[in-house]
Amino acid sequence: MSQANQHIALEDQYGAHNYHPLPVVLTKGEGVFVWDVDGKKYYDFLSAYSAVNQGHCHPKITKALIDQAQTLALTSRAFYNDTLGYYEKFVTETFGFDKVLPMNTGAEAVETAIKLCRKWAYEKKGIEVNQAIIVVCEGNFHGRTTTIVSFSSDPDSNKNFGPYPAGFVSIPYDNVSALETALKGKNVAGFLVEPIQGEAGVYTPADNYLSEAKRLCLENDVLFIADEVQTGIARTGSLLATCGNCTCEHKCERQTATYNRPDILILGKALSGGVYPVSAVLADDEIMMVIKPGQHGSTFGGNPIAAKVAVAALEVVYEENLIQNARRLGELFRKEMNRIIESNDLILKVRGKGLLNAIVVNDSPDSQTAWNLCVALKDNGLLAKPTHGNIIRFAPPLVITESQLMDCVAIIEKTIRAFTK
Repeated sequence: MSQANQHIALEDQYGAHNYHPLPVVLTKGEGVFVWDVDGKKYYDFLSAYSAVNQGHCHPKITKALIDQAQTLALTSRAFYNDTLGYYEKFVTETFGFDKVLPMNTGAEAVETAIKLCRKWAYEKKGIEVNQAIIVVCEGNFHGRTTTIVSFSSDPDSNKNFGPYPAGFVSIPYDNVSALETALKGKNVAGFLVEPIQGEAGVYTPADNYLSEAKRLCLENDVLFIADEVQTGIARTGSLLATCGNCTCEHKCERQTATYNRPDILILGKALSGGVYPVSAVLADDEIMMVIKPGQHGSTFGGNPIAAKVAVAALEVVYEENLIQNARRLGELFRKEMNRIIESNDLILKVRGKGLLNAIVVNDSPDSQTAWNLCVALKDNGLLAKPTHGNIIRFAPPLVITESQLMDCVAIIEKTIRAFTK
């Protein structure tokens, strides 16, 4: 049995079967590249679902982790530490909010935002206790906790995990009329939305959708909650996907005309550059201060390593112009994909923003075509993964250069042209 097959067999025997990985066993990563146990080198075009925006094993971020791990790793929030306050100041100023509530994972951060929204609804808006409604969108992916999967429209996420809690109303994504109707209810407290639906297949809404959503939330005294766990931290060619076309050079400017500013902002994944679990919920005092001591927390949330790593990860975004790079190379990538599509009937379309993109394969979502195409891409040195059957997401680390991107375009074109269903 090969070395790779040995590792796969161990996972198959001793691990829960809650994932279906591509058949490649990775052992090393640097920048846009990863290597398998046999020494083969690949372009990473998934970036750990956009957690590795700053590239694998970025030296500044890994140094921050190592240095802090050798000094003080964890205190819990029972005591102050000398790193958290600086991080809180840095992250709130970067994104333009009064306060941050630090957590660890994206799902934790979404749960935190839900709790925060409900508490605000009862104590500030005056909704009757236990009657608050949060409007969500069909096709959403916000995590895997029981509460979150209760309002998922994906059977794989929510089948046989009930009973589910009440308090959520689902409407079509990118539908202003449906949102306008849903927000009129007297018990509606918040609207939770992904600016771009990543897991659903990189669905990018109409240009006015977020601005209309923000307007309607303001008109109805409803909190606009943006889940930017995957779309945030420069991935879409802006600091946040809700920033429109802003490329903020140093920190978020609250008054930027194109910024559809959330009332609650949810971050994760690339907030740490992928080297440590770090997530955050940001809001202004009027909302955040409804949470009092003892009402919410996390043993690891805001730990010294997380604080140091997140600051380093955000600094890299600006020091290496990742916002601008994602925007410029994203436009180039979609242009090249459209060129390929014009002369090939295997791919129907490309969509996305910045370096969060997807191609739609011309076959049924129930087919194996997208999976087999990803296996072929792997054989040619590029790693990507299907989502929702016939869609392949392409999201390389934002440190990728133009020459590297064009090399990847050549791999994709070669693979598509040689592929047979």
